[in-house]
Amino acid sequence: MTPSRPLVWVKSSYSGNGGAACVECTPGTAPTGAIHVRDSKQENGPTLRLSVAAFASLVEFIKHDG
Repeated sequence: MTPSRPLVWVKSSYSGNGGAACVECTPGTAPTGAIHVRDSKQENGPTLRLSVAAFASLVEFIKHDG
């Protein structure tokens, strides 16, 4: 069994409120190609695991309807 790589989290540059409302994601770091999304204030909390296509759809939705 190959050891899994740790996920590298990146904070959104659009998160506002002085860092109080931040979202982080793992673009391109998951071995499966999935993108994980979490609340930066809850590092051990739940995460969303999205396909690249689903993440792109989420970003487009937020940009236009957010």
